[in-house]
Amino acid sequence: MTEPTMRKPRDFDAALKTLTEKTKALKENKRKQLGDLIVATGADALDVETLAGALIATVQSVDTAQKQAWKKAGTEFFRKTKAAQSADTSQPESAQTSDSLFASSRSGAGKS
Repeated sequence: MTEPTMRKPRDFDAALKTLTEKTKALKENKRKQLGDLIVATGADALDVETLAGALIATVQSVDTAQKQAWKKAGTEFFRKTKAAQSADTSQPESAQTSDSLFASSRSGAGKS
């Protein structure tokens, strides 16, 4: 008869370190996506105070109709961006990466 095998103890420290690194990478990716979005929309031309004020007003808004209008404008922006990038096959890799970042940020929009 064979002896029962013992389970290896889990290395919780290593698992925690891995999760911490993944979390850090996800946060950094999100920061990059937001920066790319600011540049792509032309919002980088605004001074920082104006941009911050606009974002704060957007977050604090309770006007559902206004939020729907913003969402529609955002959807149209991404639709145009994607169509333009599909039409331009000679596009640099960095711009293609930006579009894929926008796509992933759109799918996660409003989720936290």
